[in-house]
Amino acid sequence: MSAPVPYTQYDPTGQMLVTPQDRDAPARVARLRELGIENVPVPEFDAFARNLARELGAPYAMVNFIDENRQYFAGLFTPADDQPGVELEPQQGASTGRVMARDHGWCPHVVVRRRALVLEDVCDYPRFAGNPVVDEIGIRSYLGAPLIDWNSGIALGTICVIDTDIRPWGREGLEIIKANAREMVDLLHQREDRGGI
Repeated sequence: MSAPVPYTQYDPTGQMLVTPQDRDAPARVARLRELGIENVPVPEFDAFARNLARELGAPYAMVNFIDENRQYFAGLFTPADDQPGVELEPQQGASTGRVMARDHGWCPHVVVRRRALVLEDVCDYPRFAGNPVVDEIGIRSYLGAPLIDWNSGIALGTICVIDTDIRPWGREGLEIIKANAREMVDLLHQREDRGGI
């Protein structure tokens, strides 16, 4: 019988994978401060998310930074930003806005794995199908890539797109999200050069 993967924890019932352990979180938070990234919307990142959604034909896109307790979408695009559609909010009606619990979604897994993650149908993966955003928001597909800082080597966060329908992202989608992640890291370093402006 094999031991569990070291970066994971399981809930008390042993049935659902929960958020992976993130030993880099304190260093990430410190590095984000150095880069001038705070828990405020960044118009440049909103524009980046909008372009990412359009390039991949996705209804939602995020530039997401993760600390010890939560995720913050410094860049966010939803259908309501540009076209008719539903808000990114739990079906019970309480809006997530730009903040999401760390145990929601798949970005924390991408940060810990330090690799892109392609989920064309999250329900095909027992490891990911039980995530709260499946039932609360109705997300069925996810495509995300880590933002690896050149200087520290830390995964600072992610960029991602999601859909409430099954999506065949394919190899092309994977290459697009990875190329955009590199571009977003470039933008982060340009912000640092400008003093976080």
